Amino acid sequence: MTRHAKKNKKPMVISWRFAFVVLSLSTIFVGLVARAAYIQVVEPDLLVERGDQRSLRVKSADVMRGMILDRNGEELAVSVPVESIYADSKVVMEAKSNEDMRRWYALAEMLQMTPEELTKKIATDKKKRYVYLQRQASPATAEYVRKLKVPGIYFKKEAKRYYPAGEVAAHVVGFTNVDDHGVEGVERQFDELLQGTPGRRVIRKDAKGREIEVLEQTEATASRNLQLSIDQRIQAVAYRELKKAVLTFGATSGSVVVVDVHTGEVLAMVNSPSYNPNNRKNTEIHRFRNRAITDSIEPGSIVKPLPVLAALENGTADMNTVIQTGYGPIMVGGRRVKDTHGYGDLDLTGIMRKSSNIGVTKLALNMPHEDLLKLYYDMGLGAETGLGLQGESAGMLRERARWSDHERATLSFGYGLSVTAVQMAKMYSAIANGGVVRPLSIIKAETPPEGMRVVSEQNADAMVEMLEQVTEKGGTATKARVAGYRVGGKTGTAKKAIAGGYGDDYIGSFAGIGPISSPRLACVVIINEPSGDYYYGGEVAAPVFSAVMGAAMQLMNLPPDGNDSRISKVTGGPDAG
Repeated sequence: MTRHAKKNKKPMVISWRFAFVVLSLSTIFVGLVARAAYIQVVEPDLLVERGDQRSLRVKSADVMRGMILDRNGEELAVSVPVESIYADSKVVMEAKSNEDMRRWYALAEMLQMTPEELTKKIATDKKKRYVYLQRQASPATAEYVRKLKVPGIYFKKEAKRYYPAGEVAAHVVGFTNVDDHGVEGVERQFDELLQGTPGRRVIRKDAKGREIEVLEQTEATASRNLQLSIDQRIQAVAYRELKKAVLTFGATSGSVVVVDVHTGEVLAMVNSPSYNPNNRKNTEIHRFRNRAITDSIEPGSIVKPLPVLAALENGTADMNTVIQTGYGPIMVGGRRVKDTHGYGDLDLTGIMRKSSNIGVTKLALNMPHEDLLKLYYDMGLGAETGLGLQGESAGMLRERARWSDHERATLSFGYGLSVTAVQMAKMYSAIANGGVVRPLSIIKAETPPEGMRVVSEQNADAMVEMLEQVTEKGGTATKARVAGYRVGGKTGTAKKAIAGGYGDDYIGSFAGIGPISSPRLACVVIINEPSGDYYYGGEVAAPVFSAVMGAAMQLMNLPPDGNDSRISKVTGGPDAG
């Protein structure tokens, strides 16, 4: 019995071992089946995704940014091919490139870093495959680094924006960032048009890196060139003369705008101080501001044509009307209004020539204030000009139910409202264009936009000739005259507002048109805070107008009319001589 019992125990042990192995194998098999089912049924996308990561590649076809040209085809902004330098951290660290002291130190020096800084930048994440070391490197830098042959250091083709006109056209053109997107000026406003759309190809590669299938392809959308209304020749003259005036009179800043009155195209728009868009490092941020469109000022006397025109339009005055301005201040609404001198009796031409505050005050008070305000609005004050540039100010023209007599008076001689240089250019363009106002454009116009008549042609022509008298002997703007051409305009000298009133600083301005016999151009000059003894518009701004307008009329081949003897439409008066 005992012998048989011992013999029966061995098979029992074997059977338990067999059962354990079978159970283990069954468990593993079931697990594998379950895992396969999970991957293929529950999460099939994960498997596809991982496979795609190994075999799929995306290739892009970059599009060169479009050029910006002036109206004559001169280049204002172009893209030039450059290279950016980057590192593959994994390759650099595996190759121990930073331990090759001679090459590593030379690389760091060329990139304007210490060797330690360079190592830290690359080694922060050892798995990172793309670390920029220098964007848009100079050709000399790229070539030097290439010759070093540092393992893990590579190059990427990019484009860098270059501005041939430099500071002359900086505020109009603007600039792009390192990723080639517009940041300021027309570069920003028309970024999408200039940028185009890069092409894209999604391909599949085999284990040997060969292309075996194109899964997706999107064609690139070509960028477009942009042709501005700016005439680079006039732009250069305007900038030169403005910069000289700002330095001569110790002003804080200045602006000049020149407009073709027939089309509304801006031929020149400059500011001083400016900046070099090709090297903006350490540039003070205020220099980037296009003051001609962003800075609003109380215009002072350059707005005086409007109350005179409003009086002519509503019939409360005509060219023979005489206004008694007296020989001292007058009281309006309990406050004084005065002229620089006592002028006695003045006709409308005399009011413009002498820039009489009392004269335009009496004209304004003798008409419904709605008529004066309507003309201000119709001329575009208190609204953007149509340029569409980022940052343009609409100025300020207050709406109110009741206007005091003093408020109406100050409005007539350019206080109590604010305007920009481009708004004034638009206003004078409308006067020169026979009373038709057009939106301004920074893009070269194939067809001039539709205009809106705001004053009669007869009254606009009369104002043109009144403005000419301002530049003649006895007027306030004799320094605005241009040899060989008849020009006209209006001076302005306004105190700058501060908290609680007005300070001791001034804005000197001049706005004018030419040639008088057949007006084609309007030009506005603003000189901000001139220092010293000269701050009147006739002293600081009128000479800039003379130089810019004279050059512009010659560059546009406008026939001289200095000897034009046509009969004036302006009748004489007590102060018309």
